[in-house]
Amino acid sequence: SKGHCCPLWYAVLAESGYFPKEELLTLRQLGSMLQGHPDRRTPGVEVASGSLGQGLSVALGMSLSARIDKKDYRVYVLMGDGEIQEGNIWEAIMFAGKNRLSNLTNILDRNNIQIDGFTENVMPLGPLREKYEAFNWHVLEVDGHNIEAIIDAVNEAKAIYEKPTVIIAHTIPGKGVDFMEFEYKWHGIPPTPTEATMALRQLRTLGGKIEED
Repeated sequence: SKGHCCPLWYAVLAESGYFPKEELLTLRQLGSMLQGHPDRRTPGVEVASGSLGQGLSVALGMSLSARIDKKDYRVYVLMGDGEIQEGNIWEAIMFAGKNRLSNLTNILDRNNIQIDGFTENVMPLGPLREKYEAFNWHVLEVDGHNIEAIIDAVNEAKAIYEKPTVIIAHTIPGKGVDFMEFEYKWHGIPPTPTEATMALRQLRTLGGKIEED
C-alpha cells in the first residue's frame, strides 16, 4: 500500500530477475515502466498502489478469498502511517477484525511524517495500539530498523489464529543521514548529486559500524 516507496521495491524486483537492472536508471522518466507510484506495467507488480490507503482493502480481499478457497497462504501489507488518515483504512481495519482474518499481517511504518509535515500536526493518529486493539487486532510494536525484531514479529503473527495482526514498526525517516533525519521535506524530493554523495558516505559508515557491532 505504501507504493510511493517503490524505488526499493523496484530494486528488489530487478535483483529477483523480473527485469534488467539497467532499467532502474529510467526511474520516473517519461515512458518508463518504473513510475513514482507502481502500476501493473511493471513485471512483478500485481496491484497499482500509492499513498491513498487502498492497499489494506486489496489485502482484505486476498485474505478473505484464501479462507473461502480453503488455501493456507498468508497476506502481508506494508503501509505508511500518513495514509491511515484515510477513512477507507478504518473501514478495512473494522472488517478484518470482525471477520477474524488471522492470515493477514499489516506492517505499519510508523515514521511520524508525511508530505505536508509531521503526522501528529496534520492529523493525529495516536493512540494507534489502542485503536487497533479496539477493532480486535493483535498488536506488536518493534524497532523498524531491527530486521531480526521484524522477523520475530512476523513469526509471532503466524501463531495468532483468532484475529489479524498489525506490526507497528517505529522508524526514523532518513536514519543514518544527518541532514535527512526527521526532515519531512525529503518525503517527496530527490537529493542533488552532492547531497547523494554525502548521504551514501554516511550510510556506508553506518553500515560498517553495524557490522562491527
